[in-house]
Amino acid sequence: MAEAAGGAARERQAPEALEAREALVTLVRRMQPAVDRYELGPIRTNCYVVRAERGAQEAVVVDPGDDATSLRLEIARMSVRVAGILVTHTHYDHIGAVAELAEASGAPVYVSEQEAPVLARPSDFYPGRQIRPWEAEVQLSGDETIDLAGLTFETVQVPGHSPGHLAFYVDEALFSGDVLFAGSVGRTDLPMASWETLVESIRALVDRFPPETVVYSGHGPPTTLGAELARNPFLIELRA
Repeated sequence: MAEAAGGAARERQAPEALEAREALVTLVRRMQPAVDRYELGPIRTNCYVVRAERGAQEAVVVDPGDDATSLRLEIARMSVRVAGILVTHTHYDHIGAVAELAEASGAPVYVSEQEAPVLARPSDFYPGRQIRPWEAEVQLSGDETIDLAGLTFETVQVPGHSPGHLAFYVDEALFSGDVLFAGSVGRTDLPMASWETLVESIRALVDRFPPETVVYSGHGPPTTLGAELARNPFLIELRA
């Protein structure tokens, strides 16, 4: 009889244990998106191919800035389908391969509604640069969630380097564009840029996301929010 009662208790506990294991597996997966970084173009702008895990058949591309042919070859080598193209901002070095990749893959392009006109008419903003125009399929305000390739991205408004700059957060990975770098921050000596606005954008990121969040920026190596808050010489006022 005691054995039967013990067996029943184990049966009652089994679903709870199963749920706990499933939650742990989900947490581990969400903490480790597969991110491949490619430095494209003459100023080596970072482009990212993001998958839910290694071997996943779909991917999201962030900031395809140049060298569309090489990027498409890398994607073909991975044997993945591009489910979406995310644009952090529309400075020329971040959008140079958007049209070619969107056309070849059929993937929708997501960009800030404020900067969508730049993508649609790049020659008006960057005369002399050979950038094909593209009408973005989705225009963002910066408070959406986007479900692509088995991942859920949060969009965050982070103006300062450019007026409609967005960051994309997914599973403790932050694609920050040119807002925050390892040891530096985005330039504010550009048209429509603002130092005060940039600092407040970075403050919002630090307040919103955990310090272990990996920052994948527009230039240079990855870092974390915690490391930059602790040591970045441009963020002294955030440490006060």
